Amino acid sequence: MARPRPSVVVLAVAVAVAVASLAQPGAADLKLDYYASTCPNAEAIVRGVVQQRLQATIRAVGSTVRLFFHDCFVEGCDGSVLIESTPGNQAEKDASDNKSLASEGFDTVRSAKAAVEAACPDTVSCADVLAIAARDAISMSGGPFFPVELGRLDGLSSTASSVPGQLPEANQTMDQLLAVFKAHGLNMSDLVALSAAHSVGLAHCSKFASRLYSYQLPGQPTDPTLNPKYARFLESKCPDGGPDNLVLMDQASPAQFDNQYYRNLQDGGGLLGSDQLLYTDNRTRPMVDSLANSTAAFYRALADAVVRLGRVGVKSGRRGNVRKQCDVFN
Repeated sequence: MARPRPSVVVLAVAVAVAVASLAQPGAADLKLDYYASTCPNAEAIVRGVVQQRLQATIRAVGSTVRLFFHDCFVEGCDGSVLIESTPGNQAEKDASDNKSLASEGFDTVRSAKAAVEAACPDTVSCADVLAIAARDAISMSGGPFFPVELGRLDGLSSTASSVPGQLPEANQTMDQLLAVFKAHGLNMSDLVALSAAHSVGLAHCSKFASRLYSYQLPGQPTDPTLNPKYARFLESKCPDGGPDNLVLMDQASPAQFDNQYYRNLQDGGGLLGSDQLLYTDNRTRPMVDSLANSTAAFYRALADAVVRLGRVGVKSGRRGNVRKQCDVFN
């Protein structure tokens, strides 16, 4: 299928985001032009930093996007995942479920915040910088560009104990995944669309080794939904499980945030169990087929889902503030 004209796609995405903004409760806390008078160049400043980081390392794409997802799923989109631990507090980023978050994402947000702070002191929250940076990482690597709602405040706490049970896991069933998303006000369509984040980035072998090896019968594949050729390739990358080894999430287009991810699922090429489950489960397979077959549909679904994710647990009033540095509280 031919790639849709950019102008048509951008218009369609903007319409989808606008409709979602009107329909979802809580949207009034955020605005597209929130910094129009206080820091009109905020988005341009962040975009420039993200572009520099992406030119330095492609790992900045997946790590920045994943950082946004992990932030929003725990205590809402409030930048709490960016806080460093102290002797008196183990922060979110050091929880076991967040140990695999790559430094490139944190570096991108830290640099972007410093640049914005230099232009507009004490104005733009780290939570908003992260939201902008995630959108730009998506669009600069082949995904859609869409308006990002702003106006989040930074959270006042960050604890590792708040993380367990809040994030979707690679070995969960479809019912479990849907329950996690529902708990955050997200639905099945959001699950399918947001899973496209696995179009970029890397994963440790430990996240999918159980699909390759039966520890009762060493060396025998345990997941029949895995393409045999792909399974052999992964075995070569993860001998005996190789828990610390890293593998590209998408071998076909590892640097592109695109709908190849869904075509991989159609071919049994989902890396994580939760990826391939989207195609083997009858409830989500039609959505996978639709997004695999249409770039325009993929753009619309992804933009809508990221906007909806960005509304989860937004802090306002006395529940938050604007940090001067993203890794420490004021």
